[in-house]
Amino acid sequence: MPPENSLPIRMPLGPVMLDVNGVQLTEPERLRLQHPSVGAVILFARNYESRAQVSNLIADIKALRTPELLIAVDQEGGRVQRFKDEFTRLPAAQHFGELWQRDKQTAPMEAFKSARTMAKELIEVGVDFSFAPVFDVTSQESDVIGDRCFHPAPNVAAELLGAYIDGMHAEGMVAIAKHFPGHGGVSGDSHHCLPSDARTADEIRNHDLVPYARLIDEIDGVMSAHVLFDSCDTEIPTYSHFWLQTVLREELQFDGVVFSDDLTMQGAIDANDQSGSIVESAQRAIYAGCDMVLVCNRPDLADELLEGLEFEPNQVLSGKLSRLVALKS
Repeated sequence: MPPENSLPIRMPLGPVMLDVNGVQLTEPERLRLQHPSVGAVILFARNYESRAQVSNLIADIKALRTPELLIAVDQEGGRVQRFKDEFTRLPAAQHFGELWQRDKQTAPMEAFKSARTMAKELIEVGVDFSFAPVFDVTSQESDVIGDRCFHPAPNVAAELLGAYIDGMHAEGMVAIAKHFPGHGGVSGDSHHCLPSDARTADEIRNHDLVPYARLIDEIDGVMSAHVLFDSCDTEIPTYSHFWLQTVLREELQFDGVVFSDDLTMQGAIDANDQSGSIVESAQRAIYAGCDMVLVCNRPDLADELLEGLEFEPNQVLSGKLSRLVALKS
């Protein structure tokens, strides 16, 4: 913990989200998180031992700066739940779709309750938001999405997603939709490869984008997919003006925060021609329309990015990001 008489550094929130290695901050991490380009921290299972421990870690991070760095985590439920011990074990999204098949009235209520529990428990330890819910609507077998999809029918998925978002909002947490425009039409995992989806833009609009079109006013953030839609654009959405500006901002009228998925994932690396640096990758994402870029599990690349990123701290971006802060009841 910082000394009692130390004051947090005052600086605007920047466009980079980083991670930390363990259950306590190291001195190099403290210095890294005080860089003007940093605006948020994402936590993983390795950062969690207990509710008390993670509360202290988050408080330590937030004491570094004002406004406080945002704290995020992936707490979807099922396979993707970073905090488990002393937290409610949450069902995967598919559970609610299967329940809907049996009971169309109960399923949305259960989705609402699960999301409310998730949000309440995270906010209690100081987390601002979970990267949830998953808007991906599967159209084929997908190991990486699979049971993270609420339902393969877009309108049903949208109904359940709406109830889930209402549950998050009931506890004061914003919703972050992922992975725009959709990761459910490919079998490959963008953590390990660059998946390619040959569908046309209209096919995607009529399937994957249905939940976005219905719920765009209910979400405050969107995370981009590292998937190549080669019938639509030569760039993956993370680097694509077409997907982030023409479709998301102009057609769907989204005015919230756009996050890149982790730029150290293989899909992002391959789409950057494997020769581009992390600085080039981040600059391309920001130029395309990402407000915040994620760099995880590679502190060496984080330092390289912070040293080379062309970014001027400003209150406009900082204010936009600050709207994601959880509202404690």
